Amino acid sequence: MYRFLLTPRWWGIHVFVLLAIPVCVFMGSWQLGRFEDRVQSHDAAEKAPDPATQKAEPLASLLPVDQRTSGRPAAAHGRYAEQFLVPGREVDGKSGSYVLSLLRTDGGKALPVVRGWIPQGAKAPAAPAGEVGVTGILQASENAGSDGVHAQGGLPRGQVGMISAAALVNLVPYQVYDAWVTLPRADAGMTPVPASAPQNSGLDLKAFQNLGYTGEWFVFAGFVVFMWFRLVRREAEALEDAELGLSPEAEIGAEPGAGAETGAETPGALKGSSLPG
Repeated sequence: MYRFLLTPRWWGIHVFVLLAIPVCVFMGSWQLGRFEDRVQSHDAAEKAPDPATQKAEPLASLLPVDQRTSGRPAAAHGRYAEQFLVPGREVDGKSGSYVLSLLRTDGGKALPVVRGWIPQGAKAPAAPAGEVGVTGILQASENAGSDGVHAQGGLPRGQVGMISAAALVNLVPYQVYDAWVTLPRADAGMTPVPASAPQNSGLDLKAFQNLGYTGEWFVFAGFVVFMWFRLVRREAEALEDAELGLSPEAEIGAEPGAGAETGAETPGALKGSSLPG
């Protein structure tokens, strides 16, 4: 009865199932691993001392920014140059703008420095003149998925929607560090901007999305197995019905023969009845 499982069509189905199940299990395990990594990094961050309380280190020693160096105090020296506003940012539930000043360091590269936050419509204070020393909380460059980022463009001159080297390098004629700092103490008229937690280090919505994807991939694997058994059972039942003459194809094929026999008798009967007495 189950010899149909060895036909070429069913060999194709077998190969698909044998490939689909390991792929689903692998993807589910990978998503589960990402969630577990987030849990471990979150636990480690909870147990570790606050990075902001550590001793300030030279900027160059903390680059590139990663989960270990993000939030650490970084020190740099130089002169302030161009200044921009970063609109659409909230502090304490109020909408306003970050005041972003570029610090030209001794090496020529510029470090983006968020000197503070101002409410919407307020005028940004000018940056200090001359040689200055800056100690701020180190942050990784923003991307299109960061909170508050305006990535669509179209902002007025003097404004930027994303704090990143990729966005700033097109606005100034010098190189920009792929990082930025926020000052823990803002000048008069501004509010300090709190540092953000390192990306992919907490149990945020993305972490639980990984857990949800884990369940989806394992459900897909189970669905593939279920459908394989369902197709096998369906075809076996169809063969049983065909052997017993209960299939729709057998019934349809029997009707023309029955009709032909009936039709063969009727003309004879009619012909006999039409003969004279």
